[in-house]
Amino acid sequence: MFSAQSRLRHAVADTFAMVVYCSVVNMLIEVFLSGMSFEQSLSSRLVAIPVNILIAWPYGLYRDWVIRYARRLSPSKGMKNLADVLAYVTFQSPVYVVILLSVGADWQQIAAAVSSNIVVSMMMGAVYGYFLDYCRRLFRVSQYA
Repeated sequence: MFSAQSRLRHAVADTFAMVVYCSVVNMLIEVFLSGMSFEQSLSSRLVAIPVNILIAWPYGLYRDWVIRYARRLSPSKGMKNLADVLAYVTFQSPVYVVILLSVGADWQQIAAAVSSNIVVSMMMGAVYGYFLDYCRRLFRVSQYA
């Protein structure tokens, strides 16, 4: 049940990584780049926790699929980094819009937050991939299931 291929262990590792990463990075983006108040950002992050719990494992599976596909094109580390960025941006941006709408952000704030998140994700998507891989190692989960 709790082997390195265990679905529960995989889901817990992916969930832990997403909640921690998204809470820290998105709060910084919302407050310092998007002009949201600290209270709006805190509300957004609190709403995001259950959302992140729900989407973490599906995102991890999606990311693994994108990386497996990218590795067929090229086994280079650069291709893995590109795949991490692509997976993060294409999966997280629509979810982020819904979260911001639910906490009352206006369309101008949403556009600023999501576009900032996309730009930051282009730099940080690979960092999240490394963080997720690190968390999976901590939880002893095999890679790219």
